[in-house]
Amino acid sequence: MKSQPDFDIAICGGGMVGATLAGLLLHEPALSDLRIALIEAHMPTQPPTSNVELRVSAISRASERILTRAGAWPHIPAAQRSAYQQMRVWDANSQSDSKAALEFSASALGEPNLGYIIANNWLQWAALDATRDERITCLTSQLDQIELSEDCASITLQDGRRISARLVIGADGAASRSRTCVGIQSRVRPYQQTALVAQVRTQRSHQSTAWQRFMPNGPIAFLPLNNGDCSIVWTTTPDHAAQLSAMDAVSLASAITVASDQVLGEVTLVSKTATFPLQWAQAEEYCRHRFVLVGDAAHSIHPLAGQGVNLGLMDAAALVQLMSEARQSGVSIETLSELSVLRRYERWRKTENTLALGLVDSLNRLFSNERISTSWLRRTGLAAVQKLPFIKRQLMMRALGLAGEVPTMVSRYDKTDGIK
Repeated sequence: MKSQPDFDIAICGGGMVGATLAGLLLHEPALSDLRIALIEAHMPTQPPTSNVELRVSAISRASERILTRAGAWPHIPAAQRSAYQQMRVWDANSQSDSKAALEFSASALGEPNLGYIIANNWLQWAALDATRDERITCLTSQLDQIELSEDCASITLQDGRRISARLVIGADGAASRSRTCVGIQSRVRPYQQTALVAQVRTQRSHQSTAWQRFMPNGPIAFLPLNNGDCSIVWTTTPDHAAQLSAMDAVSLASAITVASDQVLGEVTLVSKTATFPLQWAQAEEYCRHRFVLVGDAAHSIHPLAGQGVNLGLMDAAALVQLMSEARQSGVSIETLSELSVLRRYERWRKTENTLALGLVDSLNRLFSNERISTSWLRRTGLAAVQKLPFIKRQLMMRALGLAGEVPTMVSRYDKTDGIK
């Protein structure tokens, strides 16, 4: 007689995507009998409300619904959810208020906003706080090894503990240890760009608008926060990012003011800075027998469209939906981790993610370019989209996560569930 695995599912990684995935499994009726392990080396405590967090995410409407379904949304204080109603995009060779600028507005879609700017540490903590349940065992350790067999997966942690599970889900980020352990290769292409992040105070109000100016080395984005400040993401060359990081606060603030074309007036730095290299990446496989990837462990995308964590949360929702449908159709717990179920997830999400990665990669190539002809094409393209309501609406719906093949918890969301 085969021995019973310790867990039905082991999630490697308790970041924003991994923790949300655990919450979705917890709240899915057809999967309520699953025993889940969540492996995370650094379990966070509740963030102080006064602290400045440099890493933030633009959370789409789809992600808002997924986080609500996972039970995480109510754990994020309203003050930490900075809604924005508009977005304005323009090329460095034009002006923010010119006909060549592109403006997106929530009112044009009949939506309350275009999304929220939320600090990553609040997102992770809220998602983890929503998983406090006897069906979820949190293991505070790093992953060491995974051995896949026909019957189960054996997992060794760095503190020496060993557990077994019917299915392992790799949600441990771009440098995924779980992906490496099972031998899945990832195609990686560095962008030769680095993102510098900081929080700034601006002379003029951000007007609940996300501002993004495209320059030859990459875009600079101002993301509006509830306290009146902005979180900035400045994408540029690695050498230039190093020069910016070495500047004193006054000099850097002046450089940011110039780079933004003073769209919000003079800028004052109110935080330290951080930098991180950018890359395009896509796992060659999303699944193996008893193993599957979600989030940055499966794909990495340029931040210019703010889709990184949103794609990962869609992965989590799609996987839970397919597992739930399989259980409802009579698939047992023992066979839930077989490739017949996991391949459906791979086909669905790899198609959607490849489309998103390709689109954002093309935009980055088009906009991060100094050629005069390309600059003309950018301005002409932005002006054309601004004049074409149908195309503009489709882009907005895609940004909201409401276009394409989306999980039912997004497309059939019941507004009585309480999202505000």
